[in-house]
Amino acid sequence: MCSKSEMEFSIFLIHQMAEFWHKTPSEVYNILDSSNILDNYIIKHYDVLHSMGSESLIEDINDYIKEKHIIC
Repeated sequence: MCSKSEMEFSIFLIHQMAEFWHKTPSEVYNILDSSNILDNYIIKHYDVLHSMGSESLIEDINDYIKEKHIIC
């Protein structure tokens, strides 16, 4: 279970990635959840990630997904 701040951050990030990838938030959620990135990277590393700026955060998540060879 994640905290309220982790949940709010995850929702913010999902919307940011949806805009960047030109997808709906539900499509982005499905990608991040099914690949375990949501739990095992975003929420797990919330303390570090939430302190990053939006542009750096989007770049970091996008690079992580490319590194894991996940199709978006």
